[in-house]
Amino acid sequence: MRVVVTGGTGLIGHELVMSLGKDGHEVYVVSRNPHQKGPMPESIHFVKWDAETAEGWGEVVDGADAVVNLAGASINGDGFLPERWTRERKDVILKSRLKVGKAVTEAIEQAATKPKVLIQASAVGYYGMHPHNEVITEDYPAGEDFLADVCQQWEDSTAAVEEMGVRRCIIRTGIVLSDEGGALPRLIVPFQMFAGGPIAGGKQPFPWIHMADQVGAIRHLIEETDMGGAFNLAAPEPPTNAEFSKAVGKAINRPAFIPTPGFVFEMAFGEVAVLLTKGQNTPPTRLQEAGYTFTFTDAQAAVADLYG
Repeated sequence: MRVVVTGGTGLIGHELVMSLGKDGHEVYVVSRNPHQKGPMPESIHFVKWDAETAEGWGEVVDGADAVVNLAGASINGDGFLPERWTRERKDVILKSRLKVGKAVTEAIEQAATKPKVLIQASAVGYYGMHPHNEVITEDYPAGEDFLADVCQQWEDSTAAVEEMGVRRCIIRTGIVLSDEGGALPRLIVPFQMFAGGPIAGGKQPFPWIHMADQVGAIRHLIEETDMGGAFNLAAPEPPTNAEFSKAVGKAINRPAFIPTPGFVFEMAFGEVAVLLTKGQNTPPTRLQEAGYTFTFTDAQAAVADLYG
């Protein structure tokens, strides 16, 4: 296959690119700062772009088997600690996604031979925040908070490719577990200091997915040619925050009984604290119907695989 990946140097993008490259697929990594992270297969190529137009990279889309659009400013920020959602930061988060969506649509429109599928990134934040006992399937409407608005506009930014005959899969991703970045290295620090425990009461759902399954699910949707629409990318039967905290403690042999009140995160980080103090129960209903089998369904096993 020939696959074009925007945001291919990010946390998820890098792992996806390496997985495809190791299997001999030709991959074009489209990035504002194209650079290799160590040795890579020869089938991986880097292409520079401005993250706003199809200029200089659009030709690699022509005849591609798949385009995977993962690009966009980090919701959490680029540092170890979450970055506050100031008005300016919110603007960056939204506009970065809309500009990329427009550029991807433009590149596909210009392609003489359209790609077979576009994988469009999104997040479970699309649904807004819901109590643990409410099961949120892919047919639920968008929520009304900031994250929900961002996700809805992000998804809509590439909707036009469907009218061009391109199959489109929207991946509404939960909290991706990786030891290379993302939420887990931040969450695990208190446990390593013997101060871990549930956050904000611990009753909120924690929709997690191991990086191996994140990559596996994307590849499955590329190859499963009959499937389109929205897919929740989260492990089956998501635990509560308290249950996940207990699983982390067991995985790294640390206690998990020291709670952190939600207001502590809200005071420290502002509105971005909802990523930990709230949640959604978003089982991967359509993904499993599409035939995907998860490698990691148990949170303790998933954390132990990364940190055990």
